[in-house]
Order: sequence, then structure tokens, then C-alpha cells
Amino acid sequence: MGATLLDGVVVEKHAMVAAGALVRQNTRIPVWGGNPAKFPRNLTDEESLQGARETRNSTRGSQPPPKTMGAETLLKNGEAGVQLEPKAPVILGLQPAALIDHVARVDGSLLDQIPGERGGSIPVAVEELEHILRELKRHILASADGPSPIKTMAGGSVANTIRGLSSGFGVNCGMIGAYGDDEQGQLFASNMNISGVNTSRLRKKKGTTAQCVCLVDSFGNRTMRPCLSTAVKVQGDELTKGDFSGSKWLVIRYGAFNLEVNLAAIRMAKQHGVSVSLDLASFEMVRNFREPLQLLLESGDVDLCFANEDEATELLRGEQNAHPEAALEYLSKYCRWAVVTLGSNGCIAKHGQEIVRVPAIGEAKAIDATGAGDLFASGFLYGLVKGLSLEECCKVGSCSGGSVIRSLGGEVTPENWQWMYKQMQTKGLSLPDIRN
Repeated sequence: MGATLLDGVVVEKHAMVAAGALVRQNTRIPVWGGNPAKFPRNLTDEESLQGARETRNSTRGSQPPPKTMGAETLLKNGEAGVQLEPKAPVILGLQPAALIDHVARVDGSLLDQIPGERGGSIPVAVEELEHILRELKRHILASADGPSPIKTMAGGSVANTIRGLSSGFGVNCGMIGAYGDDEQGQLFASNMNISGVNTSRLRKKKGTTAQCVCLVDSFGNRTMRPCLSTAVKVQGDELTKGDFSGSKWLVIRYGAFNLEVNLAAIRMAKQHGVSVSLDLASFEMVRNFREPLQLLLESGDVDLCFANEDEATELLRGEQNAHPEAALEYLSKYCRWAVVTLGSNGCIAKHGQEIVRVPAIGEAKAIDATGAGDLFASGFLYGLVKGLSLEECCKVGSCSGGSVIRSLGGEVTPENWQWMYKQMQTKGLSLPDIRN
């Protein structure tokens, strides 16, 4: 039995697809991808019969098989490969520097040793990153099943959001950025590929890939220390109109060190009718670089803005009403959609004159808060592209944000995606068309 490849699947030379597999839209099957059918299922009898009919029809007579959906069948050394021209991603993520996360649950003594406040994210030098990584094993929290492992995965706020949209919601997504020609760079590209993300806009460069240590305390709160100074990244003048053409949304994260490329991407996105979603990154970033952030927001080029409670407070620090509700009003002056997440208290959101408050999911057991806001954004953006109401977008975001905190790291496990789908059903929300 052959395999069925949906629109946008790309099979690299010498890669394999398992017999009988159904590979979902816009997946790239790499030669190094391990199990060749990441998203398979058995074909139904009707699908198998249809495939047999198409095979018989394509082999009749002396004419070559017809091309369908832009697909071209290549025969070489008796092997068949299928190359399909993928559709433009509906949602693009700009993460100028690819990032690898090292996530571990640690005791408080390690958090006391490192510079900066707990709970935030501030850049560190290579030497400090290496020091923290060396110290990790001595400070890992024990669990009932023994010491918790250190998890290493593709990371970064934008990557977390895009990966969640692709793997959990089946949205056609792509990444713009750069990764180094090192082991960490290959891991980043592989992880995003296997999650179904279109990586054709990622540039491979000579140099190192950024890394980040994510330290999670016994309460599930995370402290992040990224090392970005020596990492390769994409520059503003490297972006092309082809990166944005045909897409609907661009997801970016505020960062003073990436301001030039972010502004270039926003300009190009607007030229191609692409809406812009902005995450405020961290309370330290808002505190230390508030003026350029306010200029960006007040430009009117940001369509959707996400802030957590700490970031919202920092945004209006020094003003009389520096609280989340006031920050929501400020953001809604300039952005079509404004969202402030409130942790265990849920979220508030505004679109036009409509304001909603949605509670958090009480059933979510917090193991690690890493990626909670990123996956909330995944669910909210899914709701927007599906035309859901503001309240429904928040509810989906609450479900997806709750799914990632149930395990270590910013990537949702298959078991927790299933948990999310059950939560969505309970709340009367329609499930994604493609599910794990």
C-alpha cells in the first residue's frame, strides 16, 4: 500500500514515508527524521479504494502520470519521491535567532546564585551560561521517581507559539530566522520540522546557535537566562517579500536587541497585508526599553498585543493607574486586539468596544510555567484565524496555555494535547480539524 501525502508535503531526497501513512499538510519529511511517518494513521477502506483507482488511472496508456496540486513525481534508481510546492503559511513566526532551551526543576539555592530577579528573563554571557549548566546537576529537584531530567528542545517564545499552532491546532505555520551550523542549530531545525512547521524561511549560517537555561522552582515558576550575544541571527536587510507573501499573520516578540529586524519585518508585513501580533517578552524588557516599545505600539502597526500581568504593570509604571485593566485600555487604543493574561486568574481581552474576562482552567496542574503565555497565544491566534468570538479565542487560549504547564518545557506532549482537546469539548469549543 502506498502513502497519502496531503497538500504541501515535501519529501526530501532519499527520505522514506511509511506504507499506508497519511502525512498531514505542509509537513517536510527529512532524510534524518527517524520515524518517516510522524503524523500517520491507517487509511480508511474508502481512501484505499480511491488510491487504487488513481494508481490504475495514472498507469493506463503511454502518457506520463498527470501532475496534481503542483506535485511532480521524480523517478531515480527505482525510487519515487514526491515534491509539492507548499502553500504560504497562514501564520509566520519571526525569531531572528534560533534558540535551544535547557529546562530543569531546581532548588532555590541555585536561583539565589545567578544575577537578576527570579521569574524574569535577562541575557547572560557565554561564561555565565556555561556556569549555570555545570551547576544544574547539583541543584536538580528530586521527585518521587528520582531526579527530574534536564530537557533540551527548540525554544524561544515565538518558536513555542508557532510549534503549538502547527502540532496542536493543525495551522499551516512557518518560521523566519537563522540557526548556526552546530548541533544546537540542527536540533532546532529538526524539532520544528517534525512539528510540521515550514522551515524554508530559516537561514543556516556559519556560527553558533543561541541557548537558554530555564530554571523551574518547586512552585512551577520559571526563571530564564538566555545567551544571545554570539549567536547567528537573521538581519533586517535579509528579509524578502517572498518571506511574507500570501500569509495572514506575523508573530513577533518585543526585544531591544532585535528591534531593527522586527521593525523591518513589520514594514514588509504591512506592505503585503499581513497582520502583526506582538508579545511583550518580559517585565525586564518592558522596564528597561519602555520608550521604543511605546513608540512601536503607538505607531498603529501592531494589530494584536499580548502582555502578562507583570509586563502590563511595567508598561504603565509611574502612572496613577498602573494595573492590568488600565494597561488593557492603553493597548486597545493602538491595537485591534489587546490581551492581558493574569496567571491563575485567567485573562482579560478587548476588541473594539467589547471586553471579556475569562477564568483560567482550574484543572491545570502547574509543573512548569515555561511557555504558558506562548501557548495561550497559540490558542488565541487559532481562534482568530477560525473566526471565533473574542471570548472563544480566550477560552481556547486558556485551554492551550493550561496544557503546556502540565509538563516540563515549552513543548506540549501528545498526552497533554489530548487533555486540551477534552477541555475544549467541555467548554463547547469546536476541535481542530487535525489532532495528534
